[in-house]
Amino acid sequence: MLFLRSLLFNIAFYVNLTIVMVFGLPTMLSGRAAILDLARVWARRTFWLLDKICGIKVEFRGVEHLSQTGCIIAAKHQSTWETFALTTQVHDFTFILKLELTKIPLFGQYLVRSNQIAIDRASRGAALKDLVEQAGAAIAEGRAIFIFPEGTRRAAGAPPAYKSGVAHLYGATHAPCVPVALNSGLFWPRGGFLRRPGTIVVEYLPVIEANLPKAEFARILQERIETATNRLIAEALAKDPSLAVNLEKLPRKTDLETAKAD
Repeated sequence: MLFLRSLLFNIAFYVNLTIVMVFGLPTMLSGRAAILDLARVWARRTFWLLDKICGIKVEFRGVEHLSQTGCIIAAKHQSTWETFALTTQVHDFTFILKLELTKIPLFGQYLVRSNQIAIDRASRGAALKDLVEQAGAAIAEGRAIFIFPEGTRRAAGAPPAYKSGVAHLYGATHAPCVPVALNSGLFWPRGGFLRRPGTIVVEYLPVIEANLPKAEFARILQERIETATNRLIAEALAKDPSLAVNLEKLPRKTDLETAKAD
């Protein structure tokens, strides 16, 4: 049954995406705001499919920390899920993403027309300079900049591998940062086919104010995201131990005990 539900969802996911992109073509002429609204429509339709087909629900915590405008939102990245799900809680946003995504037929045009920041990772020096310039302009306009500090998806429970780019961006833009923890990889694993039932939890953590030394910022960011992510993973495992099949390694015993106590 799990396999059949996952198969049905994966088919429905791409059919839904195709329908949204085709019928949303007029937004290409309407401007960036219309495309961002379309992205949220896609995300919410996908939430509905996940709930009805796979039994996966969504819970957002700490949304009060998103009152910032012109900020960085630095999120844990375990799954494809958060690349669209995070858009539902932010009005005006820009993602930092790899240049290759803009080459995808039609989908890439939506990214370009909505002024997402595409970075050529092959040219690191020039890419970093371009990132700071584009992100600085977006923040000055009051937009939220989404960035995945580890640069790519990592399995739930994998050791952290934070890159220096987020700290450089923070230092150069003088913007506050909202860290984000989540447990999506337990239900929609990186590179996995099966979609396991349960509740994906996203937790927006207290704002890290602007203008801290970059090294201190990097330490605080990683500590907050990893501590909260371990707690969310432990909380989900306490409810359904079978989710451990999607873990790279188990959370620390103290995290499991905290989740059970709660």
